[in-house]
Amino acid sequence: MSSPTAQRLSVVPSAFAVEHLPHATFPDDDEWIALVRAPEGLTVVREAWPSGSGERWIGLYGAASAHGLDAPGMLAAVVGPLAEAAIPVFVASTFHADLVLVPEPRAGEAVAVLEGAGHRVDTKHLRS
Repeated sequence: MSSPTAQRLSVVPSAFAVEHLPHATFPDDDEWIALVRAPEGLTVVREAWPSGSGERWIGLYGAASAHGLDAPGMLAAVVGPLAEAAIPVFVASTFHADLVLVPEPRAGEAVAVLEGAGHRVDTKHLRS
């Protein structure tokens, strides 16, 4: 990890669903992880249940590399290599780190790409 933007990421234990609610201003329940309100509606990130249908996303979180809002390039260092590998992402940022979601079927590939870019990834919660 010689680059100042190289990070220590962890695969989070939960899988996630990303939903678009075009006419909502707030979800009907309190089971959400992140909300983004925009002119085209509400985007909701929530934990995906094992028996649920729909696309599932795996989260990579950089808490071990927490950084301030003034640290340039931290998110780009993660999503850039994933974009080069044509791996879709959805991002929810916190005050100290970023939660980068990748489609569950491409999680192993995403980990390999990120490690190849100089990041360290804790995969103890990655399901085969």
